Amino acid sequence: MVNKAIIVGRLGRDPEVRYTNQGMQVTTFNMATDEVWTDKGGERQKRTEWHRIVVWGRLAEICGQYLKKGSLVYVEGRIQTREWEDKEGIRRFTTEIVAREMKMLDTRAGAEPRDQGAPPPDEPPFDVGADTEDDIPF
Repeated sequence: MVNKAIIVGRLGRDPEVRYTNQGMQVTTFNMATDEVWTDKGGERQKRTEWHRIVVWGRLAEICGQYLKKGSLVYVEGRIQTREWEDKEGIRRFTTEIVAREMKMLDTRAGAEPRDQGAPPPDEPPFDVGADTEDDIPF
């Protein structure tokens, strides 16, 4: 069986950084992807889909430090649905992508895209896999 999601989109706001009781960093952010088509009347249509992304460990640190609202990002991971009970006793659900890989796709003014070769030493690696996950309720 395969559970794999790959998306490319932009962050809707700055990432939110938190820590588990054991001190592991978890970073969450929302990404927007767009679908564009032409309807039967010849009008251009656009639909935006929002995705909740959860990142753990070292990759979470990199995301928290270098991603900002509007950043163009490639994310690869698995789809996960969690369930919890809110303060009023109502069962709630959320579906998210638990990222294992992230690539920053934005370029700086005058810079070459960072999708080939190694990043400069003063920048984080652009393709880092998370090696540890913990499940905590949000």
